[in-house]
Formats: sequence, structure tokens, C-alpha cells
Amino acid sequence: MDTTVKRAALGAAIFTLLVPCTVAGVAPYFLIISRSQLFAFDSSPVRASGAALFMLGLPIYAWCVYDFVFAGRGTPSPTHPPSALVVRGLYRYSRNPMYVGVCAVLFGEALYFGSGNQLVYALCALAGFHLRVVLGEERTLRRTFGAAYEDYCARVPRWIGRVKKGGRDGD
Repeated sequence: MDTTVKRAALGAAIFTLLVPCTVAGVAPYFLIISRSQLFAFDSSPVRASGAALFMLGLPIYAWCVYDFVFAGRGTPSPTHPPSALVVRGLYRYSRNPMYVGVCAVLFGEALYFGSGNQLVYALCALAGFHLRVVLGEERTLRRTFGAAYEDYCARVPRWIGRVKKGGRDGD
């Protein structure tokens, strides 16, 4: 493993501990254990759905970080972004699968624990991620990667959707 990849892997690990673990671990913990829930819900199918979403979100995030480190030679941190446009793995199906993975974890926690507070938090995080992508990240990527990013946008949906040959669907 070359030095660039080693540094990216270390940076990605540190970023993951500081940001996603706080956003999807520490903050939800306090919301879930709060005695003053906005509302609560509980049923076996809802809990099972929550567990499935949570278990789906973790490997999605991990796979995306792996691709950032090894294909992009960077980290998820805006301070050390990939130096190459990452278009492999889950990035063939979504331009933002890392956010999709984190949202799956957040919604999974809300459903599993039946926490109204966590559900509202997950919805706010989703809205915040969308605004961050649309108002910030996409502009930066257009400036950095130009035509390659424009072509990528034409082929791959922003979030989740069907990928059509020669175009996009589901933005």
C-alpha cells in the first residue's frame, strides 16, 4: 500500500470516528434515551425493518469509504477529498451512496427503537444532506472535475433511482 493510500485510510478512519459516529451514533443515543419523546411507536415489523435498514446502511458507508480511499485516494472529509472522481462500486448507481448509507442507519435506529425524536432527527439530517449536496458539493465537483462530472451526472441519479442507458431517472 503506497503512502497516499495509507494517509487516506488513516484520514478516513479519523473522519469516520469524528463525524459519522457522532451524527449516527452519539447524537441518536441521546435522542433515543430521552424520557421526553415527541411520540413513540412499537411493533415487530417496524423493529425488523429498522434493524434491516441499519444493517444495510453500515456496509454501504464502509464500501463508499473504501472506494474513496482506494479509487479516489482521499477521504470523506471536505478537507481531504478524493483527488479522482469516484464512479465505481455503489457510485455507479447513486452519486451520493455514502449519504444514503448514513440515512439508512439513522432511519433504521428510529424504527428499531420506536423513537419519534430520532425519526425527526433523521428527517432533518436527510434535508441537511440534500442541501449540502445541492448547494455545496455539486458546485465543487463541477468546478473540480468539469465535463467528467457533468457526464457522470447525466448517467447516475443524485440519490436512488433507476439508471437508464444514456440518461438518468430518479433525481
